[in-house]
Amino acid sequence: MTELSARDRAQLEQHGLDLTEAERQLDLLRQPPAPIRLLRPCTLGDGVRRLDEVDGTVLERAWDAAAARGRLSKLVPASGAASRMFAPLVAHHQGTGGEREAEACQRFRRDLPHFAFFPQVAERLRLAHGARSLDAVDDHDLLTQVLDEGLALAHKPKALIPFHRDPSTGKGRTPLEEHLLESIGYIRDADGHCRIHFTVGNPHLAEIRSYLAFDPNRLLIDREEVFEIAFSTQSPATDTLALDANAQPFRKDDGDLLLRPGGHGALLANLQRIGGDVVVIKSIDNVVPAARQATVAKNLRRLLGHLLRLEKLAHQALARLHEPDCSERAVDDALRLLADELNVNNAREVLRRDADTKRTFALDRLHRPLRACGVVLNEGEPGGGPFWVCEEDGRVSPQIVESAQVDQRDAEQRATFSRATHFNPVLLACSLRDHEGNAYDLPRFADPNRAFVAEKTQQGRPLRALEHPGLWNGAMAHWNTVFFEVPTAVFAPVKTVFDLLRPDHQSD
Repeated sequence: MTELSARDRAQLEQHGLDLTEAERQLDLLRQPPAPIRLLRPCTLGDGVRRLDEVDGTVLERAWDAAAARGRLSKLVPASGAASRMFAPLVAHHQGTGGEREAEACQRFRRDLPHFAFFPQVAERLRLAHGARSLDAVDDHDLLTQVLDEGLALAHKPKALIPFHRDPSTGKGRTPLEEHLLESIGYIRDADGHCRIHFTVGNPHLAEIRSYLAFDPNRLLIDREEVFEIAFSTQSPATDTLALDANAQPFRKDDGDLLLRPGGHGALLANLQRIGGDVVVIKSIDNVVPAARQATVAKNLRRLLGHLLRLEKLAHQALARLHEPDCSERAVDDALRLLADELNVNNAREVLRRDADTKRTFALDRLHRPLRACGVVLNEGEPGGGPFWVCEEDGRVSPQIVESAQVDQRDAEQRATFSRATHFNPVLLACSLRDHEGNAYDLPRFADPNRAFVAEKTQQGRPLRALEHPGLWNGAMAHWNTVFFEVPTAVFAPVKTVFDLLRPDHQSD
């Protein structure tokens, strides 16, 4: 390996990136981690459980008690820019697109009245061109007002794109606002407080803060809820290095090392800093209009109820295991809890071991963060899903796996991946404190070898990029994990602007 120069070390130190970590990253880039070995997909009855397998009243009661005490909060990864949403339109506008991009523009023009931002576009066109109909302006003028100097939607964070129409005013409502209002249904405590944390990109932090400079509770006139909103950005210390075509550290034109954002797995550090107790994680673009939010809230309350029920069982077992006179029966009960409720398959094998081995194993496997993942039936959306995975030590564990983690040259593994019945977690409920109320050290339960290595380009030059283990992939690899099937009605991602035309996003 080429030794990093004194200048490189100074750059890394200024960036907050530890030298040992930098060298580890270069090693990973040169010798990427072995692909994950899939055993089989997690399916209903084999790793995926029904949300209604426990009486709904019991689940609601568990949720209500925790919510009232203020134990619940919400983390919304919101660092994405809207540029990808409008990519075909941007290409057409800049003259770099082809027939497909031209067709996208015609579709956009035809369906523009159905978008929540249409009234703003129409007003911009009237002021700039005196246009009273879309037919009066060409594609260039239209897209200028939508993408650039008008509304500048292609330059905004996705959090501030009007997704839906407010049912009472008809004005556009952004996903930022939708997340606030939706949270009332499952985060609100006994005093009416809703605690929400947004992770945003540095370039967009000021704009988002300015957008919320008004009292966010203006959204709640005639209501009693109060939002407690916090923001954080991805730490530069979580950035990663890259390799060039010669397997040397990729450098910019000025000779400095290229340091790239480390992917959403870097948000594990943000989750740790928040210091939350029970945290819901939900992506910024997965929101629905007000009329459909009650369905989302109901299912999240049920998911949280499952998490809290399992958390109570785990905490009770841990408390007994820590007692000086802990009985062997209590140890065996803890092992059965791990096997029957928490997907720790080898816990039953440990039942045949000696008392000390059993107790040590039970303490180790129970003293971990816990997550309940809401997964939907796979209906063709791109992404990964829940699988039973063969670990290096021979254990089998439930994991969320992306296609990039699978050996695509292995026909058997490709076939196994293609048989996935469920999609990535669309709702995630996390228990982050132990039975004594102490916060878990989350990085300790990550698998650093689940990093992603991908081929990218930078200013036309090829590079090999490294991303940290994904937030719900390797970053949570050693958590206790349970999957629950939730209705597809709670999953309405917006990856392109045309997704906003789906019935899920059109107000009734």
